[in-house]
Amino acid sequence: MAELPDVRFLTVAEVADLMRVSKMTVYRLVHAGELPAVRFGRSYRVPESAVAEVVQRPVSDVG
Repeated sequence: MAELPDVRFLTVAEVADLMRVSKMTVYRLVHAGELPAVRFGRSYRVPESAVAEVVQRPVSDVG
């Protein structure tokens, strides 16, 4: 059986706290495909590494 890599999953509430946004914003990012997530039953879990990538992504000016 293949070994699973050590991946830490965060809840939507934990991601929202880390990013200092609302839980609804996290859900929007997940549904838009901008933040990868895995669905377990009725809840989502987000890999901690994915949150780090989104936070470090450069922000473009919208105007």
